[in-house]
Amino acid sequence: MELANTLRQDGESRGGVLAHLERLETQVSKSRKKLEEPQNAQALEARIHELKRLRDKLRAEVKQRQARVKASTANVEPDQTLEISEQEILERKQENMKAILQAYRFTGISGKLTSRGVCVCISTAFEGNLLDSYFVDLVMEKPLWIHHHSVPVFIPLEEISAKYLQTNTQHFLFVLCEYLNAYSGRKYQADRLQSDFAAFLVGPLQRNSLCNLLSFTYKVKLEGQSFPFCARLLYKDLTTTLPTDVTVTSQGTEALPRMWEEQRAAHENLFFTKPLHQVFTSFAKKGEKLNVSLVS
Repeated sequence: MELANTLRQDGESRGGVLAHLERLETQVSKSRKKLEEPQNAQALEARIHELKRLRDKLRAEVKQRQARVKASTANVEPDQTLEISEQEILERKQENMKAILQAYRFTGISGKLTSRGVCVCISTAFEGNLLDSYFVDLVMEKPLWIHHHSVPVFIPLEEISAKYLQTNTQHFLFVLCEYLNAYSGRKYQADRLQSDFAAFLVGPLQRNSLCNLLSFTYKVKLEGQSFPFCARLLYKDLTTTLPTDVTVTSQGTEALPRMWEEQRAAHENLFFTKPLHQVFTSFAKKGEKLNVSLVS
């Protein structure tokens, strides 16, 4: 009995000591935090003070720069200010032109800067064949204007420049390139017809300077019979290489036999959908012997 009481008392005493030690540790921790709080507050206050000082310094620098800009502007005459502005505009146009030429270098448009502005070269092509080249010498002044050019007179250069040159130089070059490429493509087709099918031609086909109106008579031989057709091709859209209107008729007033009427309709469709020389190539591949004669 006495031993049990002794053990219980001993355990209680030990437990009391441990609890007392835990209380002491808690008090020390709280005291440490209280000591640290003023230090944190002091550091934060010092940081705020430093930021305010930097803000005031930046404000002062901004005011000084604004004052210098205002003073320098006041010393420039109005005419000089206008001259500088126009010069900046022209320099921007030159930079824009450089960017346009760089972007279009794979489309047949190239150029180089000159003392007056830029000289643009438009190289035309059709079906992968390089054809004629044309140049336009632009003067980078206000307003922008054309000093020299080699564009054919029947291409509506003045109309195109009046619409786009001052407002969108890039679109001006794009539209002009369309016109020149289409013209070169139509001319290429007509030349190919006369050169590659010379053995079948009785006379040259009729064409105007723009090559947007072609007329000719051709003979095809089918199943041992030969029959003449008259063709008239009109290209109303000067930016295309395929005709917008096609008329294929027979010579004479007699009604066509069914077989030849089918041929006539098929030929019209071919002229609408294929370049001129390709149409005659398809005739030759089918064994249709051609004989082209001049139509008045």
